[in-house]
Amino acid sequence: MSADLENQQPKEHQLLVDTDAGLDPNQSRSQSQSNLPSQQDTGVTRVRSQGEYIQFGNEKYLRSDLMSAFGGTLNPGLSPPPKHDFANPAPLGLSAFALTTFVLSLINCEARGVKIPNIVVGLAFFYGGAAQLIAGMFEIAVGNTFGGVALSSYGGFWLSWAALHVPSFGVAAAYVGQEDQLKYALGLYLVAWFIFTFFMMLMTLKSTVAFFMVFLLLSITFLLLAIAEFNGHTAVKKAGGVFGLLTAFAAWYNAYAGMATHQNSYITVKAIELPDLEEKYKKH
Repeated sequence: MSADLENQQPKEHQLLVDTDAGLDPNQSRSQSQSNLPSQQDTGVTRVRSQGEYIQFGNEKYLRSDLMSAFGGTLNPGLSPPPKHDFANPAPLGLSAFALTTFVLSLINCEARGVKIPNIVVGLAFFYGGAAQLIAGMFEIAVGNTFGGVALSSYGGFWLSWAALHVPSFGVAAAYVGQEDQLKYALGLYLVAWFIFTFFMMLMTLKSTVAFFMVFLLLSITFLLLAIAEFNGHTAVKKAGGVFGLLTAFAAWYNAYAGMATHQNSYITVKAIELPDLEEKYKKH
């Protein structure tokens, strides 16, 4: 390459927010805009709120269209659709996570008397694991850090969970004769995933109800399953299975939000925003 990437200097960038509500009633909009940097000025991007529309630079979007992207694209911030040559990878990752979680949660609930979870190993390796990991890598490629971390991490979770149930990995064999240690170790494993999921949940508090519910329900699921490993109560494990089923349906709902459009479906998703807890402070 003729140019050394390490020697390239980042360009100055200014984000200018302009809202109709912020105009002086005695000042016309044209006068207000004359005091602002021009759209063509170097390094200036104007974000303008006009009722139900949000304008990013020269492009205008319906606020509802941007909000629907919260679940459908795993982006926890208000942003325009990304400009790239890839399809939206989030629905694949969400679907892989949802289906694998759904099947395991049914077994945790002991549906139809099934208690042995090994049927999920194939799903955990190739769908919940590999497919979700690939989707996470594509999220990073399209510039969505949150989506990339979330999908790649939970893809890694399913791969690691599958490894626990494959004898050649030697995990269970290491605890032969020490079954109590195995249960406590699994409990610690699930607690770690609860902590990670809880912090991910905190980053969805400014998004939508559906998007937030995925991480809230998943946090509760991990916590209940960890408690079940520590105390050995079947009822707690079944409760974890119930919350796992709710998590799966929430993830499927968000995946549907990312795929269903007026071009391919008569039923599309209307996003419901979470309350803005900072709104009362913004008014003062």
